[in-house]
This record gives sequence, C-alpha cells and structure tokens, in this order.
Amino acid sequence: MVVTKRGDRLYAALHEAPPVNQHRPAVDIMFSSVAEVAGKRALGILLTGMGQDGAAGLLDMRESGAVTVAQDQASSVVWGMPRAAIERDAAEHILPLKDVAGFMTEYVYEKTE
Repeated sequence: MVVTKRGDRLYAALHEAPPVNQHRPAVDIMFSSVAEVAGKRALGILLTGMGQDGAAGLLDMRESGAVTVAQDQASSVVWGMPRAAIERDAAEHILPLKDVAGFMTEYVYEKTE
C-alpha cells in the first residue's frame, strides 16, 4: 500500500510489488510514500509488532520533516518494530500506548489552528 497525491488530495493505493522484508503490504513502503507526498505535514506512528518493518520508512518520514512516534517498550506486546525504529533514531517521540491518542489529537489540533 502506498499513499499517492493527485492535486491537493492524498489517496491510499494498493499495488502488486514484490514483498519487502517478506511483507506485502509493508509498513516501510507506506511510510516512505507518505514521506514523499506529505513530508512535514505528516505524523508517523509505529506501534507494537514483530520484526523491523516500518523502521526505515519511519526514518524516511522523520528526515522529510514529519513528526514521528514509536511505542515504548513497557506498553508493547512485542517491541520489535518500535525498537528497530528507536535504534535507527527514526522516532522523535517514544510514548506509552495510553498516550498515543492524546498526542495525535494535540498534533491535529495544532495543525488546524
């Protein structure tokens, strides 16, 4: 799955590309596409999960100016994906799951002021 831009609108699109890190859809591919089309207007959040899918894409997002978040170890069921992102310095913020929704709300509210 990728995010594309047509005019001023963003769209999610499915494609038949080969798996990345044995995943299709792959979080890395989706996050990287968001970095390309939304840049600093985006918010990337990587939650609990096994492996490292999403870490490279979250780093792409951070490098494009997006705000990035990874779930903390204490609240993760499986800390593989968030850990990989934190190790790559892809996560600007590291939050417990209970704080993620409030962070998202605050981010959106600040962007719409």
